[in-house]
Amino acid sequence: MILHLCPQLRSDALSVVKTGDALTINGDVVDLSVIPDGADLSSTAIGNEWIVGIVRRVDGVLHVPLIFPHGPDAVMGMRFPESIVNPPDGPIALPGANHGDD
Repeated sequence: MILHLCPQLRSDALSVVKTGDALTINGDVVDLSVIPDGADLSSTAIGNEWIVGIVRRVDGVLHVPLIFPHGPDAVMGMRFPESIVNPPDGPIALPGANHGDD
């Protein structure tokens, strides 16, 4: 799984937990295991406000675009976040969480 973080100036918070091909985003479970290899699914079909654009499975790897909220004083690592590649199951550490990112 690759999470493509789409930064956005917002005041709300984001919490993501991965369990296999499912993500729990701010308490809402989104099961992406139904997307077969080579297919894609629009964010409107998924129905979670944090997933934007198209979710794809390419060569067995899910590509998930997520809104990534940050405040006006966010460090560079939050304003221009790198994708999170192959995160392990469990809570996902997002950029800026430890305030050491820049």
